[in-house]
Amino acid sequence: MSASLTIRPVTAGDKPNWHDLWQAYLAFYNTELPAEIYHSSFARLLDPACPDLNGLIAMQDDQPIGLAHYIFHRHMWRQNDVCYLQDLFVAPDIRGCGVGHALIQAVYDKADTAGASGVYWLTQSDNTKARRLYDQMADLTPFIKYQRKAA
Repeated sequence: MSASLTIRPVTAGDKPNWHDLWQAYLAFYNTELPAEIYHSSFARLLDPACPDLNGLIAMQDDQPIGLAHYIFHRHMWRQNDVCYLQDLFVAPDIRGCGVGHALIQAVYDKADTAGASGVYWLTQSDNTKARRLYDQMADLTPFIKYQRKAA
């Protein structure tokens, strides 16, 4: 990985690059969303009235190569907010070069600065390459996710 890696908050000018990265992330999870979701999600990342929702973009040599979305929220078992790393994506051609690690560390740093009492995330069980990184940076928990059945 080049020494020119920069991880910074998403800005208004990042919309086209953010869109492409998030679309690739969603495609990885076989998900498609309508255009209005892209627009509203990006707007919320920039909205000062939504300080709990945040986005980071990873740039290398002025090229967008990764993103992370993280959310601060209250937790009934802790006094301080916790941080949920909702989305993490690194361009396929650069994976394994430390960008994912740097993005997770940037979220950890943001959580520490905000006084969050923890950081957590979910992934698919067969996301083996990413899980090798996650196993180095976090503790695997025994929890299983459930969600409401579609009507």
